[in-house]
Amino acid sequence: MVDPNEYTVGWICAITTEYVAAQAFLDEKHESSAYLSPQNKNDYTLGRLANHNVVIAVLPIGEYGTSSAARVAETMLHSFPNVRIGLMVGIGGGAPSADHDIRLGDIVVSTPSNNHGGVFQYDYGKTIQGQRFFPTGYLDQPPAVLRAAVNGLQARYEIEGHHLAGDIDQALERNPRLRKKYGRPDPASDRLYQSHIVHPPHDKSNCTISCGDDPSTLVLRNPRTEDEDSPIVHYGLVASANQLMKDACMRDKLTMEKDVLCFEMEAAGLMNHFPCLVIRGICDYSDSHKNKAWQGYAAMAAAAYTKDVSLTSFLILVSHTNDSSVKTIHETTQDIDRGVKRLRQLGDDQEYQAVINWLTPVNYALQQNDFIARRQEGTGEWFLNSTEFKQWLSQSKQTLFCPGMPGAGKTMITATVIDHLYRTYQNKPKTSITYIYCNFRQQHQQRYTDLLLSLLKQLVQGQPFIPNAVRVLYDECKGRGSRPSHEGILSTLYSVAASYSRLFILIDALDECQVSNEDRERFLRIVFGVQERTKANILVTSRFVHEIEKRFGESIRLEIRASDMDVQRYIEQRLQSFPSFVLHNPALQAEIKTNLARAVEGMSVSLDDNYPDALADKY
Repeated sequence: MVDPNEYTVGWICAITTEYVAAQAFLDEKHESSAYLSPQNKNDYTLGRLANHNVVIAVLPIGEYGTSSAARVAETMLHSFPNVRIGLMVGIGGGAPSADHDIRLGDIVVSTPSNNHGGVFQYDYGKTIQGQRFFPTGYLDQPPAVLRAAVNGLQARYEIEGHHLAGDIDQALERNPRLRKKYGRPDPASDRLYQSHIVHPPHDKSNCTISCGDDPSTLVLRNPRTEDEDSPIVHYGLVASANQLMKDACMRDKLTMEKDVLCFEMEAAGLMNHFPCLVIRGICDYSDSHKNKAWQGYAAMAAAAYTKDVSLTSFLILVSHTNDSSVKTIHETTQDIDRGVKRLRQLGDDQEYQAVINWLTPVNYALQQNDFIARRQEGTGEWFLNSTEFKQWLSQSKQTLFCPGMPGAGKTMITATVIDHLYRTYQNKPKTSITYIYCNFRQQHQQRYTDLLLSLLKQLVQGQPFIPNAVRVLYDECKGRGSRPSHEGILSTLYSVAASYSRLFILIDALDECQVSNEDRERFLRIVFGVQERTKANILVTSRFVHEIEKRFGESIRLEIRASDMDVQRYIEQRLQSFPSFVLHNPALQAEIKTNLARAVEGMSVSLDDNYPDALADKY
């Protein structure tokens, strides 16, 4: 039994046919890992492919599309953290054109093309009246190591040809039960109908019967010669969406505009979170004449090419190296997110803003900016330099409870910590800093579900795109015309939180959260549930309230009191705005400082605007 940490190649399939083909090309199978978490929901096949330890996963039966693929990939990366090479392998619908003679059984490999990284999401964008469809997102290209392997293999094929057909035959000889379903169909069944010929709706009969084989209805193509490879491998753009392409006219339109080679339904959910090479065996022509006759062979062709890629010496070196410069997929996604965030800032992503505002209109960032603008430079340094804070920050899954008397400066300390975290982790896109400023004057914005949605909103704002779990929640609720349920919020919150490698949750003035004690405890249970799943760090400030202190009895504790330095710093700054008679009287300044410092011992200073006038009356 191999340790999950030893697996460096992740291979994802969408349907059973692809899963079977993948296993048929393994050189050996391993026992299922006993190390996997009970929460893992994927089915894995573990084995060796050439010199790689490979983990193969398949989507749950009946689930298709980008969001399902993303969930499977996310779980895989949690269970097998050292995966360096990602593969999405299976079947797809071809997009033949004058430039690309794509036929059934051929293979399409995703490579950068036409200002896209290799995968184009054709159902994510905007349409402007009188103009064509504009995509508003960008999907990353396959990692450099995979592109290098593909390039090297392409050169070898041009010089020597390939033996993919022979490799498929050998796999079928080892698994004779598969030959009927996975062997190559009769080439005569490879018919490309002209785009205006539509298969009769609800007619499940063979196309030969329903649509005929009259040459006038077909696109006539020359037979392939013996000196041509069979199957042929094509390199270029793969179109992906949450819908099955069965429209020849739309196929041709996207092929003409984007030079698309094939259509499928999963890759768009992976590229920015599971950067991978997409390999598709062509089983139909993305039109109404779809049937399953070629699916088995197409899946075998894609798997055969995948094995050839895995045999390249460069890929073997990358898979086995311990060099820290070669990144795992977890590390690679950090670089991707950084670049994609910049792209999103330049784009007009109306859907993104719509979803963000739908979650909750509350924006605690405005309060944070206001607090930092009013903060005196150096205020709160004692807190940041404390042993308790450093202990909390140095380890994950830590809770720091900070009680303090009214006016002690708890909110300013919270703002200082948030600012410090942003500065510390500004180049760490896989780190999220979320916070809530409780205020008894804003009870209408701080109901139980409001607090959860505020945390979820901030988690989403740290992502380059709307997470799939949030998109599903949004679409379901919009379709029903309802707000999200407690269960929907909870599952989505846990899902999005799990996408971060480091998470901070800060709650200021918990005592001012005017929900019932039961709801407050319910909210805290969920926050601690997030911590349990993600090892989040939690910081909470509050007045001295027995129930709250008891709840955090086992946490790191640091009482907040205004330090003498903070008080003096604030007074010095405010004195600059006093009347000139104060500024020219050092003795008076000293008396003011002494009396104020004594009066506000342990509390943060907030001088009354009328104080200068009171001084004038006194002196």
